[in-house]
Amino acid sequence: MIKIDEQLTATRLENELERLWSIAARKLVLLDQHSDAIGGTPVFTVNGKYVAQGWTEWTQGFQFGAPLLVFDAIDDVELLEIGRIKTHQVMAAHVTHVGVHDHGFNQVSTYGNLRRLALAGRFDASPGDLNFYELALKASGAVQANRWSPTADGGGYIYSFNGPHSLFSDTIRSLRTLVMAHRLGHVLWAENDRRISLLERAIQHAQATQRYNVYFGAGRDAYDVRGRVVHESIFNTNDGNYRCPSTQQGYSPFSTWTRGLAWILLGYAEQLEFLATVADDELEPFGSRSQIEGEMRKTLEAVCDFYIEHTPTCGVPYWDTGAPGLEKLGDYLDRPADPFNDHEPVDSSAAAIAAQGLLRAGKYYSRGDATDEGRATKYWQAGLTVMQSLLKTPYLSDDEVHQGLLLHTIYHRPRNWDHIPSGAKIPHGESCMWGDYHLLEAALYLYRHVTGRADYTFFGEA
Repeated sequence: MIKIDEQLTATRLENELERLWSIAARKLVLLDQHSDAIGGTPVFTVNGKYVAQGWTEWTQGFQFGAPLLVFDAIDDVELLEIGRIKTHQVMAAHVTHVGVHDHGFNQVSTYGNLRRLALAGRFDASPGDLNFYELALKASGAVQANRWSPTADGGGYIYSFNGPHSLFSDTIRSLRTLVMAHRLGHVLWAENDRRISLLERAIQHAQATQRYNVYFGAGRDAYDVRGRVVHESIFNTNDGNYRCPSTQQGYSPFSTWTRGLAWILLGYAEQLEFLATVADDELEPFGSRSQIEGEMRKTLEAVCDFYIEHTPTCGVPYWDTGAPGLEKLGDYLDRPADPFNDHEPVDSSAAAIAAQGLLRAGKYYSRGDATDEGRATKYWQAGLTVMQSLLKTPYLSDDEVHQGLLLHTIYHRPRNWDHIPSGAKIPHGESCMWGDYHLLEAALYLYRHVTGRADYTFFGEA
């Protein structure tokens, strides 16, 4: 389990964060200069060079959102212009993409960050620019919410690109685009001008995810361990009944793919932050605040505890908790992860996502009605511990030739998509767009804390 450094402070990581901004700024400019040679949206690196990988274009928002995060930290106008111009030129098709569950990744990372920076006066944005960003977010929220499958229990979920039968854990982070559109006063109009609340759909999706994709140690099946997460749940689309757990990128439906776990961890932490800003009367039609937030807190606590308990001491997990080669590593949870072993790869991208979730969870439990000093300290210090690992060797790349920022990430181990270096037996040493982006997002959250600025939130105006 993670060996939480209880003495570590955010301030002690300030130098490492400033070094990250310098490295990231250089790499992002070079990536932009060489992006035409990739032949598509960059997904992961092979021998240190970003390449495309056709499945869906879910990483383009990270490509253009990452420069905006670094601009937020260090006011590098060249990076602002990369993110701003490329969003205007490229991202419109993503706004109306009806075939994916990835709108939160693409639109909130680009249009959302631009809106946030514009409202904070960080660049000279006209009223037309702001209207443009907000219209994109409104349309995205409605398009994403329309990708809907009802469940037999009266709820429903945004279905994955696999089809109406499929509920992915990843999609919890796409709820950001629904609630942003709701915050901007938007609704989804359906047949006969039926008005559908985007907030309601977000709440229902979160409830379906926690009910079917997260385990609570209640004896649901033989592998019901509190905090365990499945990548996918399968439903009978004829009647909306749940059928079974499944996975696309994990080892099995009865083990935990750690990036799916991390998506859940960060997604619920952010939704709880957002709900704290919503008035009671807005929530009342969909259930009481205590009920809605109580279910989300139960989920967040379970997955935070599971991540801490089932991750090596450094805070960086192997790609799946049930990966068959782990038994050959012996007591792998009692020592730092080894990305250079011969049996199973680590996934530092899962660590970057989870680190932000742990930090947000710690901050959430330190204030307001949810105050819990024990959890606040545990989760915050765990998040700092993970970040300390990611901000140094062997995870942070300062190699001027390597285009990636965060090393030892994994995309799709079952399909063998990840590059295995010559002479090695498993993938290691490569980066991915979501790993780089989420390392920067976690770093920005922490850096703003260290420098006394307002918390970075996807729905904020600062």
